[in-house]
Amino acid sequence: MRHAHAMPFGASVREGGVRFRLWAPAARRVELLLRDGPSVDMTAVGDGWFETTGDEAADGSRYAFRIDGRHDVADPASRSQPDDVHGASAVIDPEGYRWRQHAWRGRPWHEAVVYELHVGTFSPEGSFDGVRDRLDHLVDLGVTAIELMPIAAFPGRRNWGYDGVLPFAPDATYGAPDDLKRLVDAAHERGLMMILDVVYNHFGPEGNYLHLYAPQFFTDRVETPWGAAIDYGRREVRDFAIHNALYWLQEYRFDGLRLDAVHAIVDDSDTHVLDELAARVRREVGDERHVHLILENEHNDARHLERAGDAGARSYTAQWNDDVHHAAHVLATGERAGYYAAYADRPLEHLARCLSEGFAYQGEPYGPRGGEPRGTPSAHLPPTAFVAFLQNHDQVGNRAFGERLALLSEPRATGALSAIVLLAPSPPMLFMGEEWGAREPFSFFCDFHDELADAVREGRRREFAHFPEFASEDARSAIPDPNAEETFLRSKLDWERTGEGEHARRLEHYRELLALRRREIVPLIGRVRPGAAQAEILASRGLQVRWPLDDGSELWLRANPSPERVGRLPAGPTDRLLYAFGDDVAASLARGELPPWSVAWILVPGPAS
Repeated sequence: MRHAHAMPFGASVREGGVRFRLWAPAARRVELLLRDGPSVDMTAVGDGWFETTGDEAADGSRYAFRIDGRHDVADPASRSQPDDVHGASAVIDPEGYRWRQHAWRGRPWHEAVVYELHVGTFSPEGSFDGVRDRLDHLVDLGVTAIELMPIAAFPGRRNWGYDGVLPFAPDATYGAPDDLKRLVDAAHERGLMMILDVVYNHFGPEGNYLHLYAPQFFTDRVETPWGAAIDYGRREVRDFAIHNALYWLQEYRFDGLRLDAVHAIVDDSDTHVLDELAARVRREVGDERHVHLILENEHNDARHLERAGDAGARSYTAQWNDDVHHAAHVLATGERAGYYAAYADRPLEHLARCLSEGFAYQGEPYGPRGGEPRGTPSAHLPPTAFVAFLQNHDQVGNRAFGERLALLSEPRATGALSAIVLLAPSPPMLFMGEEWGAREPFSFFCDFHDELADAVREGRRREFAHFPEFASEDARSAIPDPNAEETFLRSKLDWERTGEGEHARRLEHYRELLALRRREIVPLIGRVRPGAAQAEILASRGLQVRWPLDDGSELWLRANPSPERVGRLPAGPTDRLLYAFGDDVAASLARGELPPWSVAWILVPGPAS
């Protein structure tokens, strides 16, 4: 079976040739340049559109657009960029790949255990094939969904992916389009969902030529951290993003998308582009199979996560819950600088609220924003609306030296906190290598040159100037250069460590937790009553959360995420201890105590049991 998405722009293979279509409202003349053929004047067909059908073009043909006789540019909707973002585009016939797992319909979201990875550093090969070769490791671990950091074509040989400029082209550094399709196919064969991180809030600083022929793509009314905002008030611009989402879901058969930093998407249209995008996805793909849309939204706006009764998510399936990470990180490390200051006063209370209500901040003053309110009420939403994690690419990579949690806290602390996050009803997410306590850094890296490289390097170091340990220029100069190849190479996972000592023990711990989640927790998640969870702090350092289920039974968490014993606990149930982490937890509970860094999960039967 073959799959293709019909796009109103770019290069489309048809009978008798290839149709090329470009929106260039600021251009007077556009030519199609075929590497193995003549240049052809494209026809202006109105509203800024230029079009032609090239009967000499076919699958694999290289092409570019010449703007006003002066600028040769890649197709902004290029499906393939074999020679990087400044080179020619390649025609791709999407129906050339024959899918094997054509019966795949995805998995329901409550089964999600997400594994975030960066294709270039996940394996020694740094490729789609390198990921495919390690799928069995993820299945054995207990993962059910892989989330790829952005793969859209970026300048150079290495990048986190958030500097992409050609959002329809998988970066050639990782492989060809068919290599990505083989990865998705192989994942589906093993029952793994595939989620892709996409960026609709900005374009990268190098290789984006839209300003030459379509400056209307942007608005100077609003500035983002990355420059002029994308103008989603224009129909052509909205369609570009919406078709991109549909393209990845239909043509590559991804099971979901994670939308980066949607708080930076500015749109005052009657219907926000996020709402229209979600509606189109639900209408055009969601009836065929399980498709999940996940947000990163610093504003903690619960509006996008509302449910439509038993039908599930109305628009967006879930949001990354940074509040879980920040509270847990403070408990594990004691760090209080930066945004951790907003959680350092009551980290356990913040974590308790996350587990029981979703967001820790639901309209309260938020210090890092100068005391402005952050968030909206979320307690009425089900736990499945919030993705919980102890690490992700941002929280590791935005540190000056890219240190992972394994280097910042003791094993008992990460063991206890992982037992909380991986067994709680919210879908958990792991960051690559977390499962064996990888110690390699994950640093910020890119491949810019000349003045842009200097600006990125110095900008990176200025970010940390307000931290006392980086007050001096000498201290800041020790921060790794993002453009240095060595910074990228040091960020690659060392798979040889997985069988060694503490790494092997950590890996077995994660496997045990995820096997228990699949066996005991997943069947309960759909029965959790939204808005009914209750959390409390026990003896100042203990944590208790109760999730009532629809049959009157309850899932209980009792934990002590601290290095000191907690005593004088109120009496609690011991009916069915599902899991315990720590020293002699069952006996300690019977005495009304919890040992340091301990966790107990208990299932309490209902009145009819």
